[in-house]
Amino acid sequence: MLSQQWFALQVKSRWEGSTAQFLSGKGYETFLPQYLLRKSWSGKSREVMAPLFPGYIFCQFDAQKRLPILVTPGVVAVVGRGRIPVPVEDSEIAAIQTVVSSGFHAEPWPYLEIGQRIRIEDEALNSSLNGLEGILINFKGRQRIVVSVSLLRRSVALEIDRSRVRPTTPVRAAALGPIVQPVALQEAVA
Repeated sequence: MLSQQWFALQVKSRWEGSTAQFLSGKGYETFLPQYLLRKSWSGKSREVMAPLFPGYIFCQFDAQKRLPILVTPGVVAVVGRGRIPVPVEDSEIAAIQTVVSSGFHAEPWPYLEIGQRIRIEDEALNSSLNGLEGILINFKGRQRIVVSVSLLRRSVALEIDRSRVRPTTPVRAAALGPIVQPVALQEAVA
């Protein structure tokens, strides 16, 4: 097993760049994925680089020798379970690096899981659907999701573009455990 693994570091708000520089100065390999963000100040529009994962950076180090990481200005914690750091898979780091270097526009997006409560949010949609809440039942391809909306204590499946929904509450996958769909529901969605 390699002693040098990638870990996600939680950092102070707006300290991502400075913390990455401090760690690089200490000899650690860091990765701060960024994207181009258009911001408006005083009526003028500017493009700035912003972190793809606000409040986090990635750093490669030996988990047994993490004290120099933890005392670095801006570092809040090493992401893990309790006090045990959990490494980020090399394949996930490679995928993020590929997306960032691809030249395609990438931006932060809410994480959605099957079984999670969501809200439909899109001004362009029919006003009767905007603000409707439901439970994410299934992903269909890359762009569509199926949402179960409870009406009169019954479920109605609605297929909608995933860019039009937002989670109502953050989900904690470790706390939830696996979510099992009833067989009848799986057949209705398929």
